[in-house]
Amino acid sequence: MGNQPSRNLGILTVLVLAQFMGTSLWFAGNAAAPELEALLGQSGLVPMITSAVQLGFIVGTFFYALFQLSDRYSPSQVFLWSSLAAGAVNVALLLIPLQLEWILGSRFLTGFFLGGIYPVGMKIAADYTKGGLGVALGFLVGALVLGTAFPFLIQGLELDVSYRVLILVPAGLACLGGLLVGIGIPNGPYRKPNPALNFSLIPQLARNKALQGAAGGYFGHMWEVYTFWAFLPLLLGFLTQNTLSPATQSLWTFLLIGIGGISCAVGGLISKKVGSGTVAMGSLIGSGVCGLLLLLVPEFPMAAVFPFLLLWGLLVTADSPQFSTLVAQSVAPEHRGTALTLVNGLGFGLTIVSIQVTQFASGFLSPNQFIGLLCLGPVVGVFLFFSSRRFSQKNPEDLKKIPLTP
Repeated sequence: MGNQPSRNLGILTVLVLAQFMGTSLWFAGNAAAPELEALLGQSGLVPMITSAVQLGFIVGTFFYALFQLSDRYSPSQVFLWSSLAAGAVNVALLLIPLQLEWILGSRFLTGFFLGGIYPVGMKIAADYTKGGLGVALGFLVGALVLGTAFPFLIQGLELDVSYRVLILVPAGLACLGGLLVGIGIPNGPYRKPNPALNFSLIPQLARNKALQGAAGGYFGHMWEVYTFWAFLPLLLGFLTQNTLSPATQSLWTFLLIGIGGISCAVGGLISKKVGSGTVAMGSLIGSGVCGLLLLLVPEFPMAAVFPFLLLWGLLVTADSPQFSTLVAQSVAPEHRGTALTLVNGLGFGLTIVSIQVTQFASGFLSPNQFIGLLCLGPVVGVFLFFSSRRFSQKNPEDLKKIPLTP
């Protein structure tokens, strides 16, 4: 028993590594897009393949949540087979003649199977963590953020690498990460399986006020974060008056996104002392203030541009793992996988709406205005979080982990 904490730490370390390997597939297509566009004679491929992955992830998470796969079956095995399937659909892309339809189909299927990697990884972490779940999820989400930033590093370094390598390497990493989890990580000591399929579970979860508050805060965060990342190169050009070279701009984009991986990990460590709710709210409010500042101060001195964006990059992600921690803590252990997967899917659905709304607003607003308006996401998220908490304080029994059995 004395070796249990160190054993769990080793398992969580492997899980973080496997999570990074699996989610490296997320934006592999983005890094390969320039060469694919040249080969196909097709422009504007990046928005299409990005949307295909996001849509696939949304559909996948709803599928995994509807059938409660990570609660009914071993989450390590769900992670394994999802990783192998995600890797396989990318390898298949290299085995047949290039066609736009298959590229988009492969990206959609990649997103679908990522629904069995990212949220299921968080479920596995919860099964190994009795206290301090925010720390574990901080490192897990940090790995995802670094994976998100990785394509910009490739672009910034101007590496002459074939699209086949850019797709094959993440596919191999995903398969290896799946094997690490499927073979090396058994079911956690705090896992409570729920073998019965219960289609009324999702409506029951929706009535859980503690879950509503955590999800509401998470949705406010998701409205902001991916749209901020998507428009970050444009914002960099606007604030620096387009004085950066394309390579330098890509490197700065990598740094400004990647630094969020560090803040996720640090925020997780801080949450052990002050609580996940405090870290999540501090980060969400802080990132909202950054958006408001962009609205109020459209022209920053050049010396202030990068410190401001680094601060925003730090704050915009640190709340994500802590909201996921609150989601996991708001339901019975046997339903954590389903709750995490469902909230993830809804949150990523919001990212598509947010990006489209912001793209529409860019037609008649300046960059500081339509990007600064992302502060509305944190405002709504803070309101939903605290209004739900007030309700729960008036009804303390709602804070209990309600046993949602058939």
